[in-house]
Amino acid sequence: MAPVQAAQQPANIQQLKQQAKAHADSNEDYNGNYSFAPIKEYETSRAMTTRYFNDMYDRAISDVLIVGAGSAGLSCAFTIATERPDLKVTIVESAVAPGGGAWLGGQLFSAMVVRKPAHNFLDKVGVPYEDEGRFVVVKHAALLTSTLLAKTLALPNVKLFNATACEDLMVKKDFEGKQRVTGIVSNWTLVSLNHDTQSCMDPNTITSPVTISFCGHDGPFGAFSVKRLASAGFVELGDMRALDMNKSEDQIVNQTREVFPGLVVGGMELSELDGAPRCGASFGGMFGSGVRAAHTAIESLKSSEIVEGEVTGRVAA
Repeated sequence: MAPVQAAQQPANIQQLKQQAKAHADSNEDYNGNYSFAPIKEYETSRAMTTRYFNDMYDRAISDVLIVGAGSAGLSCAFTIATERPDLKVTIVESAVAPGGGAWLGGQLFSAMVVRKPAHNFLDKVGVPYEDEGRFVVVKHAALLTSTLLAKTLALPNVKLFNATACEDLMVKKDFEGKQRVTGIVSNWTLVSLNHDTQSCMDPNTITSPVTISFCGHDGPFGAFSVKRLASAGFVELGDMRALDMNKSEDQIVNQTREVFPGLVVGGMELSELDGAPRCGASFGGMFGSGVRAAHTAIESLKSSEIVEGEVTGRVAA
């Protein structure tokens, strides 16, 4: 007679036992006896790589794709993800540290100035401020950026790929025979910065029915999407004008829009397209532009028939 084998324990019971053993093997004693639960180096590697590549696989088709994780991009992501938790919101940021220029105020000062009524967004995110009447002041810009970043990334439908550059736009003919942005061409930023020093290093792609670009004003990766549209002959750049806070922030928020089928542009990148004045060290326009872009994207998705991340028709009114 074959030996009787012990019944295999359910995976969740095994996991609980492993967790209990790990807890027993660790000791949180700050009097000289602190010890961590043991780990194998390959466990660290597998824990990181499986999650990263599962995310890449899952987000190869995204419901909303945001390029740029500065104050406008994060405001947009937070708004979409909270108002539409059913949507997969993917953010691509070329820098290792997201946040753009919102870690400090003007001239590397600490405080952040936000003109009313954009303080309402701070209330929604839960950032305290001093009320100065027509504007409010956050005691340190990093308080706003870290809070917004943490709350956005904590949302289950948001995924950020930082240190990832947008190298190009995907543009195809749509169901009406018109040119449409259908996503981006991506690569790790360190690869993008070394195309001139190495042989061909091909990119990857992310498909989305709506792409929202907040690449900032002109710079190393600045205003990327509108500059790419211009180089392809689809638009003409207006070039950002000299600073005028009272004109610029209203214009940036009110003109945030779908500038080309499938591509919504906001923040300071829009100033390079429209020839708007620069905003300077006042951040309300970035929050307002991010919120308006979010609503524009949501309305676009509502009116679109979508198959495998591409718009294939319009929903009948």
